[in-house]
Amino acid sequence: MPLPKLPSKPATLLLAKDYPKASGANPVPFPAEEVAAPAPKKAATKAVAKTVKTKAVAPAAEPTVAKKTSKSKAAILVAPVAPAAEAPAPAAAPVRAKATPAARGKATPVKAEAPHPAKHKPVEVVLKSSTSRHADQIGTTKLFVLDTNVLMHDPSSLFRFEEHDVYLPMMTLEELDNHKKGMSEVARNARQVSRTLDALVANTDDDAIEQGIPLSKLGNKDAKGRLHFQTRLQVADLPEGLPQGKADNQILAVVRSLEAEQPGRAVVLVSKDINMRIKARALGLPAEDYFNDHVLEDTDLLYSGIVQLPDDFWNKHGKDMESWQENKHGQSATFYRVTGPFVPSLLVNQFVFLEPKNGETPFYGQVKQINGKTAVLQTLRDYSHNKNSVWGVTARNREQNFALNLLMNPECDFVTLLGQAGTGKTLLALAAGLAQVLETKLYNEIIVTRVTVPVGEDIGFLPGTEEEKMSPWMGAFDDNLEVLNKSDGEGGEWGRAATQDLIRSRIKIKSLNFMRGRTFVNKFLIIDEAQNLTPKQVKTLVTRAGPGTKILCLGNIAQIDTPYLTEGSSGLTYVVDRFKGWSHSGHVTLARGERSRLADHASDVL
Repeated sequence: MPLPKLPSKPATLLLAKDYPKASGANPVPFPAEEVAAPAPKKAATKAVAKTVKTKAVAPAAEPTVAKKTSKSKAAILVAPVAPAAEAPAPAAAPVRAKATPAARGKATPVKAEAPHPAKHKPVEVVLKSSTSRHADQIGTTKLFVLDTNVLMHDPSSLFRFEEHDVYLPMMTLEELDNHKKGMSEVARNARQVSRTLDALVANTDDDAIEQGIPLSKLGNKDAKGRLHFQTRLQVADLPEGLPQGKADNQILAVVRSLEAEQPGRAVVLVSKDINMRIKARALGLPAEDYFNDHVLEDTDLLYSGIVQLPDDFWNKHGKDMESWQENKHGQSATFYRVTGPFVPSLLVNQFVFLEPKNGETPFYGQVKQINGKTAVLQTLRDYSHNKNSVWGVTARNREQNFALNLLMNPECDFVTLLGQAGTGKTLLALAAGLAQVLETKLYNEIIVTRVTVPVGEDIGFLPGTEEEKMSPWMGAFDDNLEVLNKSDGEGGEWGRAATQDLIRSRIKIKSLNFMRGRTFVNKFLIIDEAQNLTPKQVKTLVTRAGPGTKILCLGNIAQIDTPYLTEGSSGLTYVVDRFKGWSHSGHVTLARGERSRLADHASDVL
C-alpha cells in the first residue's frame, strides 16, 4: 500500500479561536500515488463531483509587519515566538456535532497545546528596527554603519542601500586589511571591496571625503546615497567592563557617537554577526541584519515546479480544446491546447496534475507553451512502469516521475532537484546519466562535483590525485552506484565487476577549485550539495556549459553548512528562482522520502 504523501511545506498554524466552524462534510482524502499519464477522456469535460475545499485561515493575532516605504533592504529581526498559551493547536478532522445557538453566541475558551518542536518550527517574521520603521514613515534617509562581515559576505553591498548613506568606521577598514591575504572566498571578497573603495576615493579631495562621496560615481545608478568614512576620532561612553580595544566595541562606540552628533538622523548598524546585533540592542542602538542578497524572504514561496489543477479545470478550459499527437525522440506524446483563466498563473516546463476524487483516471502533464490565456500541455511518460525503467530504476511517486521526465528530456539543459534526505535526488540523477551515457550515447561522460564543506571537524589534508582527494566526499555516489549495479544480476560476479569498471571509466570526479576557465562539451554534469554554493559560485559553474551539456543541481536547502549562507541566500535558491519559466530548464521539489521507513520516521520525529 503506498504511503501518504508528505507535505512539501509547513502547514499554516492556527490559534484555537481561528479554527473553522464545525461541518458535516467529510474531509478530503489524500490523492492516490499511482503515477500514470493517459490522455483525458471526454468524460473529463463533464461535471466533476463536488468535493469539500479546505482553505487555510490566517491567524488573527498575526505580528504586524512594517510597510516598506523605503527601497532599502537592510534588516530583519525575528519576532518573539508567541507564549505557550497562544500557541496554535494541531489540526484535527472536522467535528460532526452540530453547534448550538448558545455555543455560537459565547465562545468557549480552549486550552491550546504547544506545537511539537520536532514537527513545527517557529514562525519567523521579517521586521526592521523601530528606528528604521520610523524613518520610513516620515520619509527621511538613513545612515547605515556597515560591519566588516557585511562587506566580506557581499562585496557589492556598498551599492545595495538605494537612497540611503553608508558609513565605514576605521575599524572596518582595519579588519578588511587583516582578511585580504589568502585564496579563500572571504579573502577574495575583501580584496574586491578594497579595489572598489580605491576607485571611489580616486581623484577626490579631502573636503569631498568629509562631505561624502557619491556612490553612483562608478556607474551604479541605483545607489543614490553617499559614502562616508570615519575621518576623526569619535569618543562615546560605553558601559564599564566592555573591552575598549575590541573591534566590535569600537564600532558600537562609533554608532553611539554618530547618534549624538546627528540627533535627527536614523543611524542603523548593519551586521551579519548575531552577537554583535544582540550587544547593540542591549546598549539601545538600532541594529539590523543584511538581507539584500536573499532571493526570497520566505522560502515557503520558493518555486516548486509542480501545481495541482482545480477540480473544474476541464469544465472551464476544455470548451475549445485541441489535441494532437507527436513523436519526439522516439516517444509518442499527446498535446492539448487549452484556454482559460488558470493559464496565466502557469510557467513553461511546469508540471501539472489532476487526480479526481471520483475514481476517474488522473492526468499528469507539463506546460510546453504559454501565450496569454492559451497554453499547450503535454502528457508525460510513465516512468513508474517497469517497461520504462531508467537503468533499472522506476519512479516510486508522482514527483520522481516528474523528475525523470526532466532528466531524460534532451531538450532540457538545466535541471534542479530539491528535497529532503532520502527523496532519491542522487539516485535518479545517476541512473539518468548512466542511461544517456552508456545506452543512448547522448553524452560522452558524467562529471560529478560538490562543495567540500565538512559537517564536523576537518580531518586534514588528503593524499593522492584530485580524484583520490575528492573520493571521501563522494560517498553518496558510491552508495548509489552500488544500488544501480545490483540491478544487473544476469552476468554474475564477473559481469558486475566488468560493468562497474565500465561505469567507473565514464564517471569523472572533479573539484570546484579548478573549474575556472573550463568548458564542458557533451557532458552530463552533476553538482551535488548545491545548497552550500553561493550565487557567485553557481554562476561560475553553470557558465562552464558548452554545446550538448546538461547540468543538474541537487540539494536540500535545510542542510546548509557554509557560514553566512541561509536558505534565502543560497546559490541553489538563486538558480531555482532565476531559471523558472525558461523553456530549456526545469525544477522539481521532491516531497516524499523513499529511503526506508526508519529514515522517514527519523526525519519526522528528530
